[in-house]
Amino acid sequence: MREYDTYIFDLDGTLLNTLGDLAASVNYALYRYGMPEHTLEDIRWFVGNGVKKLMERSVPNGMANPRFEEVFKTFREHYMEHSLDTTKPYPGIPDMLNGLKCRGKKIAVVSNKFYTATQELCRHFFGDYVDVAIGERENIRRKPAPDSVIEAMRLLGVSSDNAVYIGDSDVDVATAANSGLPCISVLWGFRDRAFLEEHGASVFISEPCEILMF
Repeated sequence: MREYDTYIFDLDGTLLNTLGDLAASVNYALYRYGMPEHTLEDIRWFVGNGVKKLMERSVPNGMANPRFEEVFKTFREHYMEHSLDTTKPYPGIPDMLNGLKCRGKKIAVVSNKFYTATQELCRHFFGDYVDVAIGERENIRRKPAPDSVIEAMRLLGVSSDNAVYIGDSDVDVATAANSGLPCISVLWGFRDRAFLEEHGASVFISEPCEILMF
């Protein structure tokens, strides 16, 4: 089995279970403006394309709603204060990252979450394990565009030759393809195997420790 030098991870649904805090902030914002709230399962299917798209899917009539920007602003403010309420790494993630670092591997995180939140969550939970963390910001298109992956590799000083991308969604499968990287799809995140297979995924793992086999 091929061994890689660089591992580029998605964040939400791959390294961290963020669903509860995202749902709480979405519903807080909706409640504030008298809009119908959503179930945790609804939010599970709304995430993956960045927080603006999350709110577009959550707010009635999306961005056409005249109060959309107000609701979105309220969501952002609430989430930045409450992103650590229930969020935590999936079981086995810290040990897996430690195993990669002990083998001298380079690790990056690329996310469609806003840049500040991505940086803070990685710093809080993973410390020195993650060499580079990139979130949504100006001049970097959101995944599945390859921009954040390309920027991560630039900052790491590596090429795509011995890099692999790991994620939990169809967006991640497309991101890997657009970046010219092989993709490992995890089965503990926000999408199931049947859905991922429908969207082109072909390599799967069920436990974080399996990443150490690649």
